[in-house]
Amino acid sequence: MALHPDRLLPIEPDARTIARRLYGQVAGLPILSPHGHTDPRWYAEDAPFPDPATLFVKPDHYITRMLYSQGVRLEALGIPSRDGTDVETDGRKIWRLFAEHWYLFRGTPSRLWFEHSLESGFGITERLAPANADRLYDEIAAALERPEFRPRALYDRFNIEAISTTDAATDALKAHQAIRASGWKGRVLPAYRPDAVVDADRADFQVEVRRLLDMTGQPTSWDGYLAAHRERRAFFKSLGATSTDHGHPSARTANLDRADAAGLFARLLAGPATPADAELFRAQMLTEMARMSLTDGLTMQIHPGSHRNHNPALFTRFGPDVGADIPRPTGYVEALKPLLDAVGNEPGLTLVLFTLDETAFSRELAPLAGHYPALRLGPPWWFLDSPEGMRRFRELATETAGFYNTVGFNDDTRAYLSIPARHDMARRVDCACLARLVADHRLEEEEAAEIAVDLAYNLAKRAYKL
Repeated sequence: MALHPDRLLPIEPDARTIARRLYGQVAGLPILSPHGHTDPRWYAEDAPFPDPATLFVKPDHYITRMLYSQGVRLEALGIPSRDGTDVETDGRKIWRLFAEHWYLFRGTPSRLWFEHSLESGFGITERLAPANADRLYDEIAAALERPEFRPRALYDRFNIEAISTTDAATDALKAHQAIRASGWKGRVLPAYRPDAVVDADRADFQVEVRRLLDMTGQPTSWDGYLAAHRERRAFFKSLGATSTDHGHPSARTANLDRADAAGLFARLLAGPATPADAELFRAQMLTEMARMSLTDGLTMQIHPGSHRNHNPALFTRFGPDVGADIPRPTGYVEALKPLLDAVGNEPGLTLVLFTLDETAFSRELAPLAGHYPALRLGPPWWFLDSPEGMRRFRELATETAGFYNTVGFNDDTRAYLSIPARHDMARRVDCACLARLVADHRLEEEEAAEIAVDLAYNLAKRAYKL
């Protein structure tokens, strides 16, 4: 199972030789992880990870969704229930079940990430299988008890320079405060994710908005609500935040006048939201957040286009983020126009656009980012975070947007040990793309080497102000 040194590099000999040289210049660069979902308590408490299943299986919805699709019950994988359903608590049993179904991941990025993590993290070069499941479980479990596998030690070993978590607008950020108070030098930064107080389709929207207003001492009004956001954003910045993140069903934006916006806000607090009002409020808040970013300098990210919690039975029993989110078509040209009319020409704003709709890359996103100073393209995300998805992204976006209207790579993961594997995959795919441009005599190799470093490190550092 040992990882091949030329994995993901071109098969054409000339291009492969060039790609090897390019990759050699970026393989050891520090990791910037400006958008992700690791738990800040890991770094604050620096406690050992409990067991291999908790580390590799339970938090990774790429894994749980594949297993569920083949009839494996989430209860059997130890996914915590919110309806009182009994779930498996024996990590060894979960690991054995995972090993029995490992063949399902052939050809997927999950296999590359997992096997990279085993080899680079634990020195394991055997492929997981039922016959060796217990032995590998014991080997990994024993390693997790050693100090070098604590979260902070792994941060250093992974050569992480900065990593951002994703935190609710009303989060007290106690873990981030504890990290700072500890004196540890690792840079773990919060990111402002206000979805719970912006999405009126959520059952807890009114409760969360009042919580936001109460914790900031602001009045229950449109102006008070906006002031509360500004106050919370400033608090996040005081703990190192450099970005915000917005996970909306669509990329729709709006630019209502103050009276209409205030009336909409009042309606949403007074009673159940209609679908039209909820969508309009989300749209207005994207524009408001862009204006705030223009003032406070936080880089803004929009992650639209997922039908969240598509499986209501699983949502009822297990809640969100269990692998039941499905991409859908997403438009950007008309959807973003109100926001772009307001602030799109501002070079002081950095708005990073993501998509789960590949058809939008060459038709909409690359042309938009290739024109508006405020826009940058985020890397392939979620279902597109794969070798072929990354290759298609470069092919579809580069001719119109170039390399420098993108922001490099971010891993967007909860699976801590997969972070270096994901960045390595992106670096290899980008070096392969650049090597082909050199082999085609469209780039000089020295230019390609400069671009490779920018894609692996400099663009993210610049876009996210790290």
